[in-house]
Amino acid sequence: MSKTVKVGRALLSVFDKSGMAEFAAGLSAAGAELVSTGGTHKLIKDAGLPVREIADLTGFPEMMDGRVKTLHPKVHGGLLAVRDKADHAASMAEHDIGAIDLVAVNLYPFEKTVASGANYDEIIENIDIGGPAMVRSAAKNHAYVTVVVDPADYPAILAAIAAGGIPYEMRQKLAAKAYARTAAYDSAISAWFAREIDYPEIPYRSFAGTLREVMRYGENPHQWAAFYANGEDRRGVATATQVQGKTLSYNNINDTDAAFELVSEFDPAEVAAVAIIKHANPCGVAVADDLLTAYANALRTDPVSAFGGIVATNREIDAATATEIVKVFTEVIVAPSATEEAQQLIAAKKNLRLLLTGGLADAKAEGLVVKSVAGGLLVQSRDNRNVDDTDIKVVTKKAPTATELRDLKLAAKVAKHVKSNAIVYVKDGATVGIGAGQMSRVDSALTAHRKSIDAAKAAGVEGALTAGSVAASDAFFPFADGLEALVAAGATAVIQPGGSMRDDEVIAAADAAGIAMVMTGMRHFRH
Repeated sequence: MSKTVKVGRALLSVFDKSGMAEFAAGLSAAGAELVSTGGTHKLIKDAGLPVREIADLTGFPEMMDGRVKTLHPKVHGGLLAVRDKADHAASMAEHDIGAIDLVAVNLYPFEKTVASGANYDEIIENIDIGGPAMVRSAAKNHAYVTVVVDPADYPAILAAIAAGGIPYEMRQKLAAKAYARTAAYDSAISAWFAREIDYPEIPYRSFAGTLREVMRYGENPHQWAAFYANGEDRRGVATATQVQGKTLSYNNINDTDAAFELVSEFDPAEVAAVAIIKHANPCGVAVADDLLTAYANALRTDPVSAFGGIVATNREIDAATATEIVKVFTEVIVAPSATEEAQQLIAAKKNLRLLLTGGLADAKAEGLVVKSVAGGLLVQSRDNRNVDDTDIKVVTKKAPTATELRDLKLAAKVAKHVKSNAIVYVKDGATVGIGAGQMSRVDSALTAHRKSIDAAKAAGVEGALTAGSVAASDAFFPFADGLEALVAAGATAVIQPGGSMRDDEVIAAADAAGIAMVMTGMRHFRH
C-alpha cells in the first residue's frame, strides 16, 4: 500500500458534469492521462484537453445502447490490481492492462427519475450498472486507487495532487463515501421495486439517506446525532427552507415533524389550522376561519406547555398571527409560507427558527415508518387514514348534534397524533384538554381534565374548559370507567373506535349518562 498516490491515469465517467471540465483540466495539468466515456468524453474534448475514449482502452465499442461500455477486464483489472503483488503485476503485463489510479463516477439519476413520475421502462433504463461496478472496484482497492462520487470533492483532490499526491486517509474516506453512495443507490432501487410490484414482505430491507447535517447532540448531550434526508418528495421538515434562526436540534426536528404532520390533516381551503407541539405531543390544536383565531384558541388549551414549543400552521402566516406567536417563547415556526411583513416580525427574534415548506404534506400518501429496536428494525406503512375515511356509526340512543359531530371529527384527528393512551377534549373547534401517553386510558382522561382546569384559571374562567366539550379516544374503552371519566369532565359526546368485548357495557354507560357516542372502527395507536 502506498501512503501517497500520484495519478498517472484517471477514468472519468459522470452523469452530473458540474465541475468536471475544471477537474479534468487540473488532472491533465498534473500529468494524468484522461480516459472517458460518452458525454463526459465530449465535454473534456470540447474543453481542449487530451482524452482517450473508453473503447480505445478496452478495444471494444460501447454497445447495447450504452449498457455495456466499462464492464471489461482492462477497466476492472486496472482498478483492482494490487500494485505490489507479483502475480497481479504479471497478469497486467500478460493482458496489457494498465493501472487506473483515479475514478470519478456519479450515477444515473435513478431517484430523480422515480420522483419525476417516469414510466417503468424509463426507470429501468436509469438503473446504473457500470457506474456502481467501477465505484465498488475502486473503493475496494483504495490502498492504490482514489474513487470520487461527489463533485464537491474535486477541489480537495486537486489540492492534494498539487501538494505531492493523494494521501491514504483521504482515499480511505472517499472509499467509505463511495460505498455509502452505492448502498443508498441500491436501497432506492430495492424500495422502488417493492412498491412497484406490491412486495411488502420482501426478505431484505435497506434504508438510506443523504446527510443534511451533523448535530451538536441527540435527545441528550451525551448522544451523537445526525440528520439524513431520504429523498422522499414529502413536504415537511426535511424539505423545508429554513429562513432564519439557530440550527435545528434533534428534538426540534422530531417535534417540528409531528406538528406539521398534524396540521397537514386539515385542508387550508376549508379551515385555518394551528398546532402547538411539545415533546412530540400536541398541547393545543384549533381550527377557525382565520389563522389568528386558530392560534389564540390553540394557545388557550395549555399556555404553560406551549412555552418553548413548536407552532405549525396549514396556511400562510400573516403579520397579525406572527405578532401573537412571537409574544410567547417558541423554538420553531413551520408553515407553508409567510408574508414579508410576518417574516420581518419573526426576524426580531433572531434565534427563532422559521421553516417554510411551500405546501402541506399529503396526509393520504403512502409511505413507510421505521423504528429501531434491539437487533432490528420495525417497519410499517404510514398511518395515512383518519376519521374522514370511516363510516361513523351512532351507537347510543342520543345522536350528536351537527356542532358536536364537527368537534368530534376534530378531536379524532388530533388524537391520531397524540401518544397513546390518548384522550382529547374539543369545544368550538379547539382542544380544551389533552391527555397523552398515560398507561391507563382513565389516567389520560383525568390528566386532560386537570390541565383544562389549570387552563381555565389562566383564562380567568371558573371550572374546567372541558365542560360542554366532546371527547375522542384513540382506542376502545376496555371498561366503562374511562367513559365515565369523560362524562365527569363535562363531555356531552364521545368518539372512539369500538371493538372492545365490553362495548355493550360502555354504550349502556353512555346512555345512562345521557350523552351521544359514535364509533369509527379505526384505531390510531401512536407509540
